[in-house]
Formats: sequence, structure tokens, C-alpha cells
Amino acid sequence: MLQELKKFAVKGNIIDLAIGVIIGGAFGKIVSSLVDDIITPLLGIILGQIDLTSLKWVIKPAVGDVAELSLTYGQFIQSVIDFVIIAVCIFFAMKALLVFKKKEEEKEQEAPPSKEEVLLTEIRDLLKQLNESKRDEYIIDKGEKGEV
Repeated sequence: MLQELKKFAVKGNIIDLAIGVIIGGAFGKIVSSLVDDIITPLLGIILGQIDLTSLKWVIKPAVGDVAELSLTYGQFIQSVIDFVIIAVCIFFAMKALLVFKKKEEEKEQEAPPSKEEVLLTEIRDLLKQLNESKRDEYIIDKGEKGEV
């Protein structure tokens, strides 16, 4: 069982997945910083000095030691902006990857046939010719006897 686990963990897909998760986590932090430190303040200036993260709808105000009950929709807006930026980046990254894969496939298709393929094609063509000539002989032989 330990050997199976080792084989599974060493496969390329698992390692690629681990690298993707690590890079994705770091990328998420970069995007969050971009939204928190650059985009949100700019939107605040455009919207009239409003801090988006402080936008909220107070359902029940604070009374004494009881904290207020509110919906912080400004934080939600900031999270939506994070998501949109990450989604756009992933879209363009996947698009670039697909273009690269398409170029690789075109290179593979343009490659001349190997010596084995050429030889197999010639053998196939010779066998076709041999079968056709034998079939023609068979039809001629049967045709002479009137058994077509």
C-alpha cells in the first residue's frame, strides 16, 4: 500500500497540481492586494471618498455591550472585484495555453511521415493491387465457365 501511495504521489499530475495550488495561492494574495490597495481606493475617489469596505446596512444598531447587526455589502463588492480579476486572468492564461497547444499540434501534423509509415503504406498499396488482380482473375475464370 505504501508503494502505491508513492507511485501516486510521484506522478506528474499530482506534482503539477501541487505547484498550481501554490502558485494560485500566491496569485490570489497579489490580486487581493491589488484590489485592496489600488482599485478600491480609486473607486472610493471616483464614488466620492467612500471606502467600499465600510459600506454596510445596519439592521440593528449597537446597544450597550451588544454589537450591531449589519450586512457588510462593501466587503462583498470587494470580493466580487477580486473574483472578476482572477477569472479574467485565468481566461487569458488558458487562451494563451490553448494557442500554444494548437501551434504544437500543427507542428506535429506538418511532420513528414517516418520511414516505417512510408514502408507500411507501400506494403498496403502492394497488397491492394495483389488482391485486385486476383479478384479480376477469379472473375475472368468464373466468367469463362458461365458462373458469374
